[in-house]
Amino acid sequence: MIRACVIGWPIEHSRSPLIHGHWLTTYRIDGSYGKTAVQPEAAADFLRSLSSNGLAGCNVTVPLKEIAFATAGRIEDSALAVKAANTIWLEDAVICAANTDTYGFMTHLELTAPGWQNSASPVAILGAGGAARAIAYGFQQAGVEEIVIFNRTRERAEALCQDLGKGLRTADWSKRANCADWACVVVNTTTIGMKGAGHLGLDFASARPDCVVADIVYVPLETSLLKDAHAHGLRTVDGLGMLLHQAVPGFERWFGVRPEVTPALRRVVLDDLGAQ
Repeated sequence: MIRACVIGWPIEHSRSPLIHGHWLTTYRIDGSYGKTAVQPEAAADFLRSLSSNGLAGCNVTVPLKEIAFATAGRIEDSALAVKAANTIWLEDAVICAANTDTYGFMTHLELTAPGWQNSASPVAILGAGGAARAIAYGFQQAGVEEIVIFNRTRERAEALCQDLGKGLRTADWSKRANCADWACVVVNTTTIGMKGAGHLGLDFASARPDCVVADIVYVPLETSLLKDAHAHGLRTVDGLGMLLHQAVPGFERWFGVRPEVTPALRRVVLDDLGAQ
């Protein structure tokens, strides 16, 4: 039996076992995927003991992603760009690391809003944390020439731009309201709107009609940001798809089958979230 898991501190909230468990059943694989609470001070030792614990690898969630990055012996470009890893596997007893958030977001964006890059317009990203780094890197890889980072702490946004380099610049958080007027894609990577709390204060009254608005928050599935954008006739991209698609590369690494993100899987997770 092939075994994998997700680690974090805390870990109770993780829906990764639900996703991977669905795929294990769908593809009739003799495997298991669980969740293990690992304190930060024990994370490096846990990762070094994957093989002896009978694990093919693991997913990593907060606050252990930076530790996983630092512990790995072989690091993919996706993790190097973000300076954090969420997917770990073994190759010849070497700990390998990747960050699949970039893949998850960009794949979901392309499937949900095809043609989003029909213009040479900039992309606007709200937030400057790990998810913002992964998504900015994804837009860089897609050839976007200008990516504007809005963050309440300007220094953190400037650090992101300095690390990723080409095509990134910062803008004052106070100037975010009308970013949909000039951006081809607006992405919220902050926690504003999670569980219905807070409002980003964006104004879509003069938004360009082809602007796509995305939110990585998926509880609720339709945040106030997406509701506002939809009410103004804009295409929207919810946060659940990123969660589902980012799980694909890890499953393939551990279990040898590249799984599909299907409506059935989406329904399983929505039901667990209590969505109607």
